[in-house]
Amino acid sequence: MDFSKTIAALNSASAFELFRLRAAIDRVLDQPGWTLAVQTRLRVGQAISYFDPATNRSHPGQVLELRRKHVFVLDHATRKRWLISYAAINLDGADVEIREQAAQGLGRNEVAIGDVVGFLDRHQEQRSGRVVRLNDKTVTLVCGQQQWRVSYSLLHRVVDVDALSGEADGRQSAARLAR
Repeated sequence: MDFSKTIAALNSASAFELFRLRAAIDRVLDQPGWTLAVQTRLRVGQAISYFDPATNRSHPGQVLELRRKHVFVLDHATRKRWLISYAAINLDGADVEIREQAAQGLGRNEVAIGDVVGFLDRHQEQRSGRVVRLNDKTVTLVCGQQQWRVSYSLLHRVVDVDALSGEADGRQSAARLAR
């Protein structure tokens, strides 16, 4: 699941819509099938990883006791015992880090004439070039034998300046890009 897109959608929702969504998620998680699906894969003494929403990260632990709706676990790092939801246990090793979409592009003050920057063209191909002019809303780049006017929000830094469009193989597929 792409949490960046989900969080972007949630940020545009009203508080009432978020409350309704939380209620719906709680109802789905309260259905016995979800608990049983996790419970059947657990044994007392088993090493697990569980997600703690308070710290927003995964913690290693050990199952101490299986209860009807919750699991009693021992946190390996703190040696504390916690009663957690079955849904918080990460049995499949999913990535728990939620990355919100970083601000894209470069600001006008982050680009100078002569800098090498890159962008995706309208055909979704990587292009890179040298900045030759700074405009109010766009930058003018020379990519190989062509000039491009590109919005600042579409630009990214290029790490490998030897892979300039037109100078290497016409594309920037070999360049390592810094985002």
